Amino acid sequence: MLIAALATLLISAAPASAVDGQTPIPPVQTAIPSADTPTDLEDVVVEGRRLDDRVNTFVREIGAPANNRGLARWRGSVCPAVVNLRNDMAHAIVDRVSDVAQEVGLRVGDEGCTPNILIFATDDAQAFTPELVAYRPRLFRLGGTGTDRGRAALEAFQTVDRPVRWWHVSVPVDEEGQVATRIPGYCKDPCSTPMDYTPQVRVNGSRLLSSISDNLARVYIVLDANEIADVNLGQLGDYVAMVALAQVNPDADTSGYATVLNLFDDPAQTEGLTNWDKAYLEGLYGVVMTRRNLNTARNEVASSIVRAHQRITTLAEADTGE
Repeated sequence: MLIAALATLLISAAPASAVDGQTPIPPVQTAIPSADTPTDLEDVVVEGRRLDDRVNTFVREIGAPANNRGLARWRGSVCPAVVNLRNDMAHAIVDRVSDVAQEVGLRVGDEGCTPNILIFATDDAQAFTPELVAYRPRLFRLGGTGTDRGRAALEAFQTVDRPVRWWHVSVPVDEEGQVATRIPGYCKDPCSTPMDYTPQVRVNGSRLLSSISDNLARVYIVLDANEIADVNLGQLGDYVAMVALAQVNPDADTSGYATVLNLFDDPAQTEGLTNWDKAYLEGLYGVVMTRRNLNTARNEVASSIVRAHQRITTLAEADTGE
């Protein structure tokens, strides 16, 4: 059984390209982009709306943080692993996720690192995903406040049919990266007194500013091989990188934006990560999140994305001589 074979990967170290024990997966085919490509938003602001308004709307549309928490991001290093896919395809996806992670300032773990971005390929995601969650449910819901989107969202992860589905686990931390919420079973060495099980955080915030932020801890991504045949490997790698590095709402309406998130709605005109996507990721990882109020915190992220968007656009114009 595939689930049993994955148990070791779920709870222990594995190479960044763990692909042993693969089963035959239909080949990913190349989609030829149409000449009539959509207009990217660095060129035209649709309907006369200002860029910052568009960015704010986009952040609110696609952002899917844990309940009552701000947007989380990776801190330090990531270690992507692909399971049940041909070696060449698995390595291509791992390499693409790693490249995008490095572009936003993250480190990528060495070979043999413990995976924290786990990507599973299957020819029956509807049957596989619930079995995966049932095998180690505590890995998907830690039991601490502010670590996931809740029971209903986890149910949707297991039951809603999508070409790619994902589940993020995040943790509130203090300025030093120490866990700032109580998680059942989690303790600090030597785990011998009640205080070792109680969060001990350094707080330097105020009524407006906070020293607590949110770190991504694990991401689970399931690829349905039968539903990704219309996209090429480059497109798929970019899509996976986007949802691996950012908490994206799978139900978001992104039709009004030039983004890789439209891939499975319009594969012919979605070549991969756009400048809009790159600005989103750069802004998300470039901002220093300090605001306690969640709406104000999202505005901080949006402002950072606008700055990143302007920088990327300027560089693109310089490259084309415009």
